[in-house]
Amino acid sequence: MFDIIGKRRWYFLLSAIVTIPGLFFILLTPISNGAAGLNFTIDYTGGTKWEIRFKDPSVTPDQVAAVFNANGLQASVVTVNNGFLEIKTVPIGLSSPAPSATPVPTVPPPASAGPSGSAAPSASSAAPSPSASASAASASSGASASPSAAPSASPSPSPSPAPSASASPAASASPGASASPSPVVATGNTQLPTDGKLGQMVTALEAALGPIESQHSLTTIGPVVSSDLVQQALILIVVGSLGILAWITFRFHDVKFGATALVALVHDVIVVVGIFAVLGTFFHVEIDALFVTAMLTVIGFSVHDTIVVFDRIRENRARHAGEPFAEVVNHSILQTFARSIMTSFTVVLTLLALYLFGGSAIRNFVLALLIGIISGTYSSIFNAAPLLTVWQEWDDRRHGRAGSTRAPRTRRAVS
Repeated sequence: MFDIIGKRRWYFLLSAIVTIPGLFFILLTPISNGAAGLNFTIDYTGGTKWEIRFKDPSVTPDQVAAVFNANGLQASVVTVNNGFLEIKTVPIGLSSPAPSATPVPTVPPPASAGPSGSAAPSASSAAPSPSASASAASASSGASASPSAAPSASPSPSPSPAPSASASPAASASPGASASPSPVVATGNTQLPTDGKLGQMVTALEAALGPIESQHSLTTIGPVVSSDLVQQALILIVVGSLGILAWITFRFHDVKFGATALVALVHDVIVVVGIFAVLGTFFHVEIDALFVTAMLTVIGFSVHDTIVVFDRIRENRARHAGEPFAEVVNHSILQTFARSIMTSFTVVLTLLALYLFGGSAIRNFVLALLIGIISGTYSSIFNAAPLLTVWQEWDDRRHGRAGSTRAPRTRRAVS
């Protein structure tokens, strides 16, 4: 019988060999300020991603980056499929906020003497009622004469030369209301921009490097949207992991089952993210918005495989009471081994077909799933169950419980 539990140190060593370099490259991301490690798309960082192709195939990414630097923009440029150059820079081309429909209240200017020595009347006093004019005349008879009192005593004041000037000058003279906002850049836009900062960059690039043959996509995401996406992604993963820990602990009535399943789950997350950090450093493989979906799928599949093994351990533990726990776990793994491998193998075949023929739009998503499914199958068999055995044996020694005292069964000789 193959002794998986007896060789658990070798499996732990293999997991360490895979996860430690991945952790190194993950930690290298903030240390290098994004120059190495995980390569995030603008979904998480915010910015503009522009994929264009020049008629001259000899144009290099360094030449394009130099044009952007000459125009005051820091840009990273890499070559992608079919000769397209992918340009990533700060967010440009976002539309300005729409002006408010409510007119801005204006403060009436201080009274200034006109040519006749009287204050210019406002538009609201252009047509006073007769009673108001009469009361104003009687009130001004006893008051000292002043230049400002003359127009109010007149029964029909001369109309203001610009009575509508005080109605809503801000609404008509505001530059934000009359100036058209910069165009909104749509995802997957294939038309070269003609105005705004992006239009200026098109002119500068074509003047320096020749005409642009085609544009594959143009996407701009603001920093607020990207920060919200990062926060929501972290919340989803943390809440999902804690929910799995609580449910497995409740289901098996033992925190050791939930904790070891969570350790195997974290192992799978580190393996996937670490491999993407390595690929991002050397091959510029990016993490996009679908990566969170892939990670949640990997978490669910890994825990599903682990629960299958744990459920068989619980059944065999009651059925073979008195046997050493390590032997019970080893029997359970061997009994579920074929089922786990066949289930994972069929999923891997499907993912391989999607990776090879599904197109570039979902390639990184499928790659994350492919790595996660393989890692999840490995961790369920060779990490979660052996960790459960180590913890149980340590708990037995701490409480002074013997592993097993049951002698092996012997057959009686038949006379």
